[in-house]
Parts: sequence; structure tokens; C-alpha cells
Amino acid sequence: MALFGRSKSSPRLMPELDDGELGRLCKQLSPSTMRSMADFNVEAAERLLKDADTDWDRRWHRLSVLAESTADFNFDRSWQMRRSRSVDAMLFGAWVAAVRVSRGEPATELPEAVEACRHASELRPQDPLPFVALLGILRLMRRPSHELNEVWQGVVIRDPWNREAHLQVLAYLSPEECGLPGQAREFVDAQQTRMPADAPATALELTASVREFHRATSGNQLNGILADMWWDRPHAAAVLDRALTLWTRPGFLRHAAALADLNLLAYALTQAGRISEAGAVFEQLGTTVVGWPWLERGEPVEQFAAWRNRVLR
Repeated sequence: MALFGRSKSSPRLMPELDDGELGRLCKQLSPSTMRSMADFNVEAAERLLKDADTDWDRRWHRLSVLAESTADFNFDRSWQMRRSRSVDAMLFGAWVAAVRVSRGEPATELPEAVEACRHASELRPQDPLPFVALLGILRLMRRPSHELNEVWQGVVIRDPWNREAHLQVLAYLSPEECGLPGQAREFVDAQQTRMPADAPATALELTASVREFHRATSGNQLNGILADMWWDRPHAAAVLDRALTLWTRPGFLRHAAALADLNLLAYALTQAGRISEAGAVFEQLGTTVVGWPWLERGEPVEQFAAWRNRVLR
């Protein structure tokens, strides 16, 4: 056992997932290195995105995790000041603005972020990521659906199964945001009929089911009783069966956020009471924890560890 903190074999939050290069850069970037290593840090971030080349899925994962990890100390401004014409710097700054607003800061930067995304799309027209970022920003601004649809089409033309874009639309169409009852489910069903089973957006269906589960079972004691039965419904059980059958095959999931999707599957299986079946998923995950959906039931690492210990004992 480690004397101080968690041992390396203990579950821990790892937003970088299995991307070692991204994890090392996130550890390197901190307020203390902003001045002394500013040029070095900007070059390292540029190189990290450049190395992903046109693997748009990997490129977005790296950009978004960097944005989440540095939004509190203005690395975006340091990057833009040094590379004012860089598309990556524009996109990064725009998404950092979105991260800050999602954390509760005023939305004053979002109009400028919209313009940055549009300019980036003009400078690099084959790149879907300006459209992906713009989709998320327009969602935060609660813009009308026709505006988001135009941007969505821009993503689909360039990267049909972009994971982030699908999840942004799903959230926008939820009853809590701008959707009508049943609209999110219609979107999922329409995508599911065409989507390859190993696409980066493969977790769209299970994400929708988990969100429906939370919506249906939160609140009062009666809903707590219903939670035990929710995943027994034929449609919900079938969604879990499909994910469990395919995703646990060695090498089946290859996209950048595969471990985040496996976290989602492990969570859903535990909530469904399918404890023994969750074992194979926890084995694949090792110690890698993501915040959502575990945070719906408490502190994510504690929830993950408790269930893993129960499943693998």
C-alpha cells in the first residue's frame, strides 16, 4: 500500500485515457510553467496535435482534454499570442471559452469563439473540428436548431461518425435543453441504423439510455425502486447486450475515447445488476476512471473502486 496518496495500481481519474503523450503534456502544463516554459509548452501542444494528423477523432480528444486541463490558467491566451494565425490556436481558444462557460463563467467570450471557429473552417476547409467546436458552442448559447443543423451537416460531410458531434446533438435535443419529448431518441435511432458498430460514436445509443435512466429514476423513493427494474425493459436490455457482446472483443474499440465508453458500459452493467458480466469490462479498464457517469452516484473514483472491488473479488 502507498504511504501517501494512491498507488499507481489504484483507480484514478485519467481524462487522457490511454494516450500517454497527452497525459505527459497535461502534467507538464501548469501555472508555474506559464512564463519560464511558455514557448516550449506551445511547441509541445502544437506537436501533439500535428502528430494526430488527420485522425480527427484522436485530434479532438487531445485538443479537448488539453482545454479542460488548462482552462483555469490562460494557456490558450499564451498560445494565441505566440501563434495568432494558427488554426489550432484558434480552435483551442474557442473550446477553452466553451469549457469555461460550461463551468459557470459568463458567456461573454462565446460570440468571439463562434467567429474563431468560422475563421478556422475557412483556413482549413477539410478539417471537421471547427464545426465540432462550433456545434458545442452554439449548443451552450441555446441557438435555434436550424443553426445547429447547418453546422452538423458540416461535420457529417467531413467526419460522419464524429463522437463529440453526436454527443453534443444528443445533449441539445434532450428535454433539459432544447429538445421535444422523444426527439433525442429519434436522433439516436436514425443514426444507429447506419452507424458502423466500431465507429467512434458507437456509444451514442448507450449514452442516451444512461441519460434516460437517470431522468427516469432520479428524485424520490419510488424512482429508486424503479431503478432496479429499468434495465430489465427489452429495449434497455438489448442496448446493454449489444455493447457487451461487441465492445469486450479484443481490439474491437480503437477510437481515442474507447476507455471512456467502457467506463460507461461498466457503470450501466452495475446499475442494471448484471454484476458478473461487468467483470470483463473492469478487466479491460484497469485503473482508468472518467468522471461521468460515475459522478451521478457520488465521487467517481470511489464509485468505480467500490464496484470494481465487488465485481472482481
